[in-house]
Amino acid sequence: MPPAMSAERDLRLDLFRGLALWLIFLDHIPSNIVSWITIRNYGFSDATEIFVFISGYTAAFVYARALRERGLIVASAKIWRRAWQVYVAHIFLFVIFLAQISYVTASFDNPLYAEEMNVLEFLRQPDIMLIQALLLKFKPVNMDVLPLYIVLLLGFPPLLWMLVNHPLVALAGSAALYSLAWNFHLNLPAYPSGVWVFNPLAWQLLFVFGAWCALDGADRLYRITRSPVTIAVAAAYLAFAFAVVMTWHFPRYGYLVPKWLSEWMYPIDKINLDVLRFAHFLALAVVTIKFVPYGWGGLKSPIFRPAILCGQHSLEVFCLGVFLSFGAHFILSEFSGGAIMQAVLSALGILIMICVAWQLNWYKTVEERAPGSRKKSRDADLAGGEA
Repeated sequence: MPPAMSAERDLRLDLFRGLALWLIFLDHIPSNIVSWITIRNYGFSDATEIFVFISGYTAAFVYARALRERGLIVASAKIWRRAWQVYVAHIFLFVIFLAQISYVTASFDNPLYAEEMNVLEFLRQPDIMLIQALLLKFKPVNMDVLPLYIVLLLGFPPLLWMLVNHPLVALAGSAALYSLAWNFHLNLPAYPSGVWVFNPLAWQLLFVFGAWCALDGADRLYRITRSPVTIAVAAAYLAFAFAVVMTWHFPRYGYLVPKWLSEWMYPIDKINLDVLRFAHFLALAVVTIKFVPYGWGGLKSPIFRPAILCGQHSLEVFCLGVFLSFGAHFILSEFSGGAIMQAVLSALGILIMICVAWQLNWYKTVEERAPGSRKKSRDADLAGGEA
């Protein structure tokens, strides 16, 4: 991990957030053979943990500076402005995504699309469902990440103050809330039934941990994460998780998992960020920073530039990925669902995401070079807004 609040931009954040966006896109395409390359098939956690952790890290990195220089009120205003921007993006995504699904459903006379994407009830009573969507209680399939981020940002200002002034107290409070959510089954209600797919009361722990690492925790954990013992334990846990997950893909080997272990371990709950998932992410992080340390020269390589660009424009690329994944699902269902077509659509979707990210970066560069323009902080887009 880099030194806390380093003035130099850590391109690893952009790189791994960009890779996470690609993995999320691939995982959102049903029955996609290419999704076998994503990390969810080889361990307990997936790209969501990466995305949420980096979101917390970058939010603290950007807005802590505003808090220290201009006070809590100004920092809160900046954070809530960003939450509003993400909320507006979510609503636009919701409306256009609904239009996309409705058009395909009507044009091909196939109501299964509406049922699969959890929008059938919206087509039956759009007035009520639209209000619930505005309240973030109704969400189609694959649209659960942005509402989680919005809620986390709304509650971030007082937490950020605590992280800056009393970091360990803030982290302990986050862990306590996580424990309460687990023990008392606390979650936000969804509409028309159920609860949030990503429980904010549980997933906040990963977000807060990321923020804590950005401000103070990176320095505290530096020696621990570099310890050979820690790395060995992390590697052993990753191997254990891999072995367990392989029994899911090959059920005939399920007997290799002892009954007492399976009874204790299952179900590994994604909704409430199971501790096994959290631990798996931590193990991945420890191994990753071993091989990709802060300031690693390879980050300047053109090979990683596409993923870095996508990570630097994560909101736009994520929204685009939602449309592309449904478009790929539609083509595979209606025309050809073969392995070659799956590979072509997966590669084409990632290529489109890269092209859009490159175009957005070009626009930003042109604006910054324009005479009289105010240059934004070089780290502003880490959290999606100006620092």
